[in-house]
Amino acid sequence: AHEGVLATMRDDDIDSMLNVNVKGSIVFVRECVRQMLLSSAGNRSITLISSVVASGEHTISSGQLGTLLGFSDAQVRKDLGFFGQFGYPGVGYRCEELIRAMRDILGTNHPWAVAMVGVGNLGQALLGYRGFGRQNFRIAAAFDADPAKVGRTIQGIRVQPLAELAETVRSQGIRLGMIVVPADRAQEAADQLVAAGVEGIVNFAPVTLALPAGVENVGVDLAIELEQLSFAVTNRPGKGPAEAAPAG
Repeated sequence: AHEGVLATMRDDDIDSMLNVNVKGSIVFVRECVRQMLLSSAGNRSITLISSVVASGEHTISSGQLGTLLGFSDAQVRKDLGFFGQFGYPGVGYRCEELIRAMRDILGTNHPWAVAMVGVGNLGQALLGYRGFGRQNFRIAAAFDADPAKVGRTIQGIRVQPLAELAETVRSQGIRLGMIVVPADRAQEAADQLVAAGVEGIVNFAPVTLALPAGVENVGVDLAIELEQLSFAVTNRPGKGPAEAAPAG
């Protein structure tokens, strides 16, 4: 049931690409953070939690939080309780404390540098995605095997040759990697990131990576996301399968 939260997100296209199905209560907490810290209206710089504070309130009840996120108040208390005691009887949750606690849980209470491998169309779009900074992530280095791309500066980042990957990762203390290459090059890119000392990889290539124990991996397969969306649309109550579009 928790996984359904991700299917209902209404952020921009790149943000939707970054939504990954993860089993367990951490999904709820992640979405709490996302929907509290990123408003879906306007420039998304105004957060839901800030709007509560701006209205003169510094606390929020489980019922209010559930309404904002589409959960029952009981589910809010249960899922947050999985990570510790955040609420106060008769008070609810103190907004600033809750945000800090969630950042602690997710590890976004400090900056993270990311190394990107692959600077094609999607890679370049991700380089310009400002949502990373709001969540304390920064693409610190970008690499590509194409000599035509190496040396170019895109969104303030100079594209480096893959030969510089290991030294850059070590010198900048980069722990996270992002793979944005075709499927047949993804494993090679992953091996290079692992050899350089990266501890976690986000993989946009539609292929399963073979990684050593201790290296975390999140796969983002856009075709699978569309399949899940088409299933949800097709199986809405009162809606049957859509007729096939005419050929030609």
